[in-house]
Amino acid sequence: MNATNRLSGSGKYEALIERCRDLGPVPTAVVHPCEETALAGAVDAAALGLIQPTLVGPAAKIREVAKAGGIALGQIPIVDAPHSHAAAAKAVELVRRGDAEILMKGSLHSDEILGAVVARETGLRTGRRISHVFIIDVPTYHKVIVVTDAAINIAPTLDDKTDICQNAIDLVIALGLPQPKIAILAAVETVNAKMPATLDAAALCKMAERGQIKGALLDGPLAFDNAISKDAARIKGIKSEVAGDPDILLVPDLEAGNMLAKQLTFLANADSAGLVLGARVPIILTSRADSVRSRIASCAVAMRVAHTRRQQLGAA
Repeated sequence: MNATNRLSGSGKYEALIERCRDLGPVPTAVVHPCEETALAGAVDAAALGLIQPTLVGPAAKIREVAKAGGIALGQIPIVDAPHSHAAAAKAVELVRRGDAEILMKGSLHSDEILGAVVARETGLRTGRRISHVFIIDVPTYHKVIVVTDAAINIAPTLDDKTDICQNAIDLVIALGLPQPKIAILAAVETVNAKMPATLDAAALCKMAERGQIKGALLDGPLAFDNAISKDAARIKGIKSEVAGDPDILLVPDLEAGNMLAKQLTFLANADSAGLVLGARVPIILTSRADSVRSRIASCAVAMRVAHTRRQQLGAA
């Protein structure tokens, strides 16, 4: 099955991928792609012109997986590494040397690749807090929506949420939307001193007004119903430019975000691409259970971010 045939769905991801075709593929270190879906996602993304992959991991195992799955590796280079920990370290080294501009997770635990990324002396840290975004194509919603952070920051502080918010804003702007709308989620839409998520939401909105968070329109606290539905917001008397039309959902903590993202995936038949932001380069962090379509969409988003980063570095 070729890359195009693997893509099917509501069309939002496909439109995103189509917008990337003229940008040119980006060198990408693919970490330990020792499972068929992980390997096929990287190879198909290369076939679509999104990335130039270098496969990092046990060379014999990678070739064995490719043969068993009927995946043609062609001239894709393989950097041999004996196991997943070594593959993560080697891939980060490729990025630090300038040989790769994207890091892509294969079939290893997220902790392994993130451990190499955040290593103090040899990793890819910046001054920004690292955070994760799910870029979700929900069939019943009118556009792709970003959920953050549902994979890295367990109980983020207000300072953490500031970086999480700004990371997501920069991502959506890189995807071509000049002023994204952010709904800051809580259980209720009113500020309640006994509910810290509502206090954080109010503070984040004020920070955006004062320029501490840039480039987006924020509103919150908003409960999920009135964040997503204009009718729900109207019924509750909420006047908001964000309600019913958010591009980003900022969740109160990892548990809430993880449950939300997985509910959308398994109950609403959504596809979710995954990306880590705030490091030196975008990091494609998909689940080992993700489809090839989700992996390709993740590559497309990372490619756009990498091209934006090139432009910023060129202008500096």
